[in-house]
Amino acid sequence: MAKIITARKKRSHRQKSPGKAKLSRIRHVRNRLRPRRQPKEPEETPIRAATRWPDLIPQDEWTLYKTALDVIRRGGVPFMLGGGFAMASYTGHWRDTKDIDLYILAESRERVAKALAEVGFGDYYNQLAYDRGWIYRSSRDGVIVDLIWSMANRRAQVEESWWEYARSIQLHEESFQVLPVEELLWCKLYVFQRDHCDWLDVFNLLHAAGPTLDWQRLLDRVGEDFAMLKSAVTLFDWLSPNRAAQFPAKIRKVFQLHESNPVSEDEARRRVRLLDSRAWFAGFQPDHLPLEV
Repeated sequence: MAKIITARKKRSHRQKSPGKAKLSRIRHVRNRLRPRRQPKEPEETPIRAATRWPDLIPQDEWTLYKTALDVIRRGGVPFMLGGGFAMASYTGHWRDTKDIDLYILAESRERVAKALAEVGFGDYYNQLAYDRGWIYRSSRDGVIVDLIWSMANRRAQVEESWWEYARSIQLHEESFQVLPVEELLWCKLYVFQRDHCDWLDVFNLLHAAGPTLDWQRLLDRVGEDFAMLKSAVTLFDWLSPNRAAQFPAKIRKVFQLHESNPVSEDEARRRVRLLDSRAWFAGFQPDHLPLEV
């Protein structure tokens, strides 16, 4: 390599540098030959460029969601939005699943289920059996309202302390609390079934909030299941090294992430498609389009 550099230097010394007068004439000729720049026309603004994710919620679905939310609020039961609503609040992208996940305390489940029944939401068990030990599923006109008080694997139950870190968002001029991103990510780590895996959601959350996560609280939550989180973070470091490089240095050390070289956007998109060819990655999806997962 040193010999190549030396050779290049020798060749450069043999080249004669043009004088100032000659350089001036060259620039003058170039300026005459260069076509004049035309005034740049204003770019067309996409029709839905300013779309916010709540605007993508179908109105008929929102009407039913609001009916359920209103009756629960009137009963004074605390709840937090999870699922697609929580994901959208952190990633900025809506994903229409025709259901809404509400996280509640275990002792509130019967009270809330009764309130939902009063406004026409019946038990979904008759349509499709489910495990009533951690979730109550109700439906009305094709829209599902899920009440969740525990992880499906019983690793943890919803606790009052979760509300201390809940995020507040505005939905159609109303304020709602959203499941903390650390708890949301923690819960999704365990959804790894053959027919349903939430790790694409995990990657979206790491991309959206990784640099600002309360990592210590997340590590405390994960506890002895650290290897699962480490696997997800390691895979994300390969998937989106440019974003992972923004994680706190001490966190990269905790997960033993080696210094990685930045990749081009084309390469980043290629890696995203290797996991799923659909438009699932929020980092590359236009704001006015929903995610496909």
